[in-house]
Amino acid sequence: MPDLPDGLPPMLHPGTKEPITESDLAPLFPAELIAQEFTKDRDVDIPGAVLDVYKQWRPAPLVRARRLEQALDTPARIYFKYEGVSPAGSHKPNTAVPQAYYNKLAGVAKLTTETGAGQWGSSLSLACSYFGLECEVFMVKISYQQKPYRRGLMQTYGATVHASPSELTQAGRDALAADPDNPGSLGLAISEAVEAAVVGGDDVKYALGSVLNHVLMHQTIIGQEARLQLELAEDYPDIVIGAAGGGSNFGGLALPFLREQLEGGRSVRAIAVEPSSCPSLTEGKYDYDFGDTAGLTPLAKMHTLGHDFRPPAIHAGGLRYHGMAPIISALKEAELLEARAVPQTACFEAGVTFARNEGIVPAPESTHAVRVAIDEALRAKEEGVSRSILFSLSGHGHFDMQAYADYFAGDLTD
Repeated sequence: MPDLPDGLPPMLHPGTKEPITESDLAPLFPAELIAQEFTKDRDVDIPGAVLDVYKQWRPAPLVRARRLEQALDTPARIYFKYEGVSPAGSHKPNTAVPQAYYNKLAGVAKLTTETGAGQWGSSLSLACSYFGLECEVFMVKISYQQKPYRRGLMQTYGATVHASPSELTQAGRDALAADPDNPGSLGLAISEAVEAAVVGGDDVKYALGSVLNHVLMHQTIIGQEARLQLELAEDYPDIVIGAAGGGSNFGGLALPFLREQLEGGRSVRAIAVEPSSCPSLTEGKYDYDFGDTAGLTPLAKMHTLGHDFRPPAIHAGGLRYHGMAPIISALKEAELLEARAVPQTACFEAGVTFARNEGIVPAPESTHAVRVAIDEALRAKEEGVSRSILFSLSGHGHFDMQAYADYFAGDLTD
């Protein structure tokens, strides 16, 4: 935040359109998370209780993808930071655990949230079970139908899961009245979760898995670890790549390296990869927009396809979001990162190539980063240059095998 060339435009109140204050966010978040949302401090201490949970899977492995390098016959050095080792199988617990912890400290009894593919929902469900909180999840309906095992994982951790749009909120009822077959979207699920939190009372709060400043900050543990691990490898990335839906996975890996660059350190090419069917960074407008479909959230200055945009029902449900994190959007406007949109079938092709060489089946979201990492490695081969490529493997695809089955059957479309 202190290093952004032009600062970050403030979020605006949805009613007054004036810059929001900390008190405006109090109905949704506990005081400590609000303070982190606004802080200009370069570093914020991680509480001991959060570190104790992190120790279950952190530090996450940084792996040199030597078999993939050999298969591609590339001079590039390919590394991946593997976040699939968390209990929930993705990077999302990095922020779910502190969010649940700070809410518990504030006397909150229940958290509401949305989820696309279910990785965020399962992570918050797990974190709530660790700290004794109830958890209510509004899961995008198409993912609710496509990914029953993600839903089952959330229920195993103790969460209540609803298909969104639902009849439980006014936002959901309005959406169903307009289209009974509405497959849902992350924007609409956010509307339902926010509404449920607001009407739930003082001991119910809302938790968001991406986009916001405090969420991206929690995720920077990914890039901070990767920096130290690359020091052990006596290497430094020329290119840093991450899949981008709301921006927390990409930001978690890339921001620590961009911070070094802005402080006068080595330059990196940071590439945010999004689906070509939901291209907020590559085709969206940089403007103020709501974070949800119903217009209940503050307006943020971000790259957006419009809060009423309904993305196609691709398997990478975690990337089906109309907007992008304000920090990531500001970095894109400052030309400090690149954005690339890739189609679904090319991503699964890359995911299969990666799995057959490295043994890990990537989540559909992660295949976007894999695709561009392979493309950049092949480009290095064509140019005869040995570059260091680092990408985030944000989660495994064990609960997404139907997507791979559809790919092999030729049922996936772009």
